[in-house]
Amino acid sequence: MGDKSVQKRKYIIERARNVFYRNGYRTVTMKDIVEACDISRGGLYLYFSNTKELFEAVLEEECADVGAVMVKAQAAHATPGEMMLNYLDEQKKVILRKKDNITAAIYEYLFENKPVRSDNPVKKLFQKNVTALEKLIADGVEQEWMVCEDTAEAARNIAYTIEGLKVSAQTIGVTAEAVDREIEYIMGTLGMVIK
Repeated sequence: MGDKSVQKRKYIIERARNVFYRNGYRTVTMKDIVEACDISRGGLYLYFSNTKELFEAVLEEECADVGAVMVKAQAAHATPGEMMLNYLDEQKKVILRKKDNITAAIYEYLFENKPVRSDNPVKKLFQKNVTALEKLIADGVEQEWMVCEDTAEAARNIAYTIEGLKVSAQTIGVTAEAVDREIEYIMGTLGMVIK
């Protein structure tokens, strides 16, 4: 793919992401994406054959965004504690978004498509979060910013907590104060105190 094609594909994915954020997964049609991108139907089909394929590309971008947040923090020479707090603050923003949240779309996608374990893009996104958290915690322990005996288990527990909060926000509602308490608890389990 040439540079122009790569840019066009990225543009489509970004516009589609906004449509999925607003409307979920099930109700989105290729026509919705065509309108959001202001391109022809044929132009869209050059890059994606259906909404499932397009949503999976959006999930890949979400996965890349996880890594980008960590890389950005490392480039700013943030401490592991600052990086963890930044990561949790970014997750808090996602959790508290009311009408602009991809969590509902992800679960609609899962229920409709039932991907096999080895080919599950949602699982890959979750695992990417766990891997990034595990590295961050290990760095924090090594640099004596954090205390943790089992970095892999701690990373999984944090990822499950975040995922649970996202689902709770969509189903029963979660307040900013409740999310803050969970963030404080997470930081506390790692031996850090938020001031």
